Amino acid sequence: MRALLCEHCRERQATVHITQVINDKRIELNLCPICYQKEAGKFNLLVQPDFNFHSILAGLLQSAAPEAVPAPVTGVCRNCGLTFSDFTKAGQLGCSECYEQFVEPLEPVLRRIHGNALHVGKVPRRTGVRVRTRKEIENLRARLQEAIRREAYEEAARLRDEIRRREKELTEGGGQP
Repeated sequence: MRALLCEHCRERQATVHITQVINDKRIELNLCPICYQKEAGKFNLLVQPDFNFHSILAGLLQSAAPEAVPAPVTGVCRNCGLTFSDFTKAGQLGCSECYEQFVEPLEPVLRRIHGNALHVGKVPRRTGVRVRTRKEIENLRARLQEAIRREAYEEAARLRDEIRRREKELTEGGGQP
């Protein structure tokens, strides 16, 4: 596959691909980074060469509603001395202890960004069937305990049967649940 040349200078490789749709009219441009800097103003694009993840995270933290990010209990990491205010400005924690120190104010932010505050990891599609099934069984067991706690016995019975079915699949697949 040949590299796509910049449509503006026709000398360098195009690494920036712009698509703009205005009133059902589509304009596409493939530009090199140098020409992008020159042409970006025509498309009302923000040109920010120092763009990084930390600036995105800092922006999310600063734009969060006050009730979404409660004030931290102690405000300063015991290990590195980082304040939560410094974290919201930089978008970067100082050390691994910061996660524990700022757990309360970080949880809603993590949920907003990732949809969950708990890292669940990724599993390869082809080889991870057993791992995914075990994780599903684990989640079903948690739901079963919650159904029992709520005294929703019909739901609990359905969940119990589903757990047994999944465990049987694992056992018949050659291995232990």
